Amino acid sequence: MVQIQLTVPDSVLAALKKAPHEMAAEIRLAAAIHWYQQGALSMEPAAEAAGLTRGDFLAELARRRVDVFSVDDEDFRREVGRF
Repeated sequence: MVQIQLTVPDSVLAALKKAPHEMAAEIRLAAAIHWYQQGALSMEPAAEAAGLTRGDFLAELARRRVDVFSVDDEDFRREVGRF
């Protein structure tokens, strides 16, 4: 696993009332959700990036009201055409 170092001003931690380890976890989760929403990562790798199980990641997506199913127009037409 690769480790990335990020500098966050103390004032940001204080304003958010977060400890460094809480901020790190929140940043990992936010990045994983972003990559998942953009289609860069599927559910399993996004959960791994967030440091969560697939079930916990899915629960977090639901808590944040993030759509877990995305279908573009072409996929929709193809699926509807099957019936």
